[in-house]
Amino acid sequence: MSTLSGIRVIDFSKVLAGPLCTQYLGDMGAEVIKVETVKGGDDTRRWPPFHGDKGTVFLSANRNKQSVALDLKTSEGLEIAHRLIKTADVVVESFGPGVTSRLKIDYETVKNINPDIVYCSISGFGRTGPLKNAKGYDVILQAFSGMMAITGEPDGAPVRSPFSPIDQATGMHAAIGILAAIIKRMKTGQGTLIEASLFDTSIGFLGYVAQSFWERRSEPRRWGSAHESLCPYQVFDAEDRPFLLGVANDSLWQAFCRATAAPELARDARFMTNADRVEHRAETLAEVQRILLQHPRDYWLEHLTNAGIPCASIQEIGEMLSHPHTRESGIIQEFTQGEGAPINVVAQPLRFNGERNALRYPPPALGQHTKEILLGLGYGAADIDAFVQNGSVQASAQ
Repeated sequence: MSTLSGIRVIDFSKVLAGPLCTQYLGDMGAEVIKVETVKGGDDTRRWPPFHGDKGTVFLSANRNKQSVALDLKTSEGLEIAHRLIKTADVVVESFGPGVTSRLKIDYETVKNINPDIVYCSISGFGRTGPLKNAKGYDVILQAFSGMMAITGEPDGAPVRSPFSPIDQATGMHAAIGILAAIIKRMKTGQGTLIEASLFDTSIGFLGYVAQSFWERRSEPRRWGSAHESLCPYQVFDAEDRPFLLGVANDSLWQAFCRATAAPELARDARFMTNADRVEHRAETLAEVQRILLQHPRDYWLEHLTNAGIPCASIQEIGEMLSHPHTRESGIIQEFTQGEGAPINVVAQPLRFNGERNALRYPPPALGQHTKEILLGLGYGAADIDAFVQNGSVQASAQ
């Protein structure tokens, strides 16, 4: 379902947040032209581990795109970029502070070229405030926002969340903003400047944590796998190995007591409500742990699931990827590149009318589409050859 067919996106972003944003748009049918630097391109092309000559992080965030390699510091490269911008519906960039102005692809310049442009700027700390010129990466914002301070075991050190959640969610927020701005332009004919930042995303993640802080005026602690406001809601040891139990309300607590033949716990005043169980957390956890140690993990997973009680094995990545539900969901797709073996990728986590969007083309080689795109902009073959010779562009035949 190509919902964004006919929308052209010029993508000056790199690494993760911006590329994920534009990949979402490409997955939904937009034409995404990824503008990369000559002699290297996106940094993640060189991040190990590798599949052939491409970093796997790059492969995860750059499908359904075409690659044009330009040296924006040359007059020819800048002219090409401005021609691209004139044909665009959307421009996305994630340069550091002041870089777009120096390169002459900032919002005001772009708006003069294309007045109804939807322009999305992705940054670390936003474009206003005392830290607007600071460099922001996912781990920096995990630390700065307080996210690391509340992540980890109660007596352990602060822990980084390893899947770059702030980068990934910033890409999602940027895509949401772009879609809203496209709708606005359809209604009014006016473009929009959108600003997404890792800082805003990190604070947005902590909304209910901040709400609790304002109420109590005390710093939240680290809870490991547990939840401050729910109990029992964490990892427990079974007879052989651990699993996660999620008793999220009082009905589930009553069901748990029935399923585990512990009616006395259901009647105990210390455990009657979730608030009671949170207040008597240590006693609750001790009673639950005593019960769960009586049988192996797989017994409990089957028994509790049949009783309607949320629980899960603590799977490794390989287990999750090979699970029958994962395979049948269609969330894993594959593409082929050249004569190599198929490459698996995680699809866009949406369905449209019951179907996943199809992969149109794999992540591109650096400059793979330079000649094709420049021909479409009106440059002749001799012009393009001259640009290649003087280093203004890079073209790949792959």
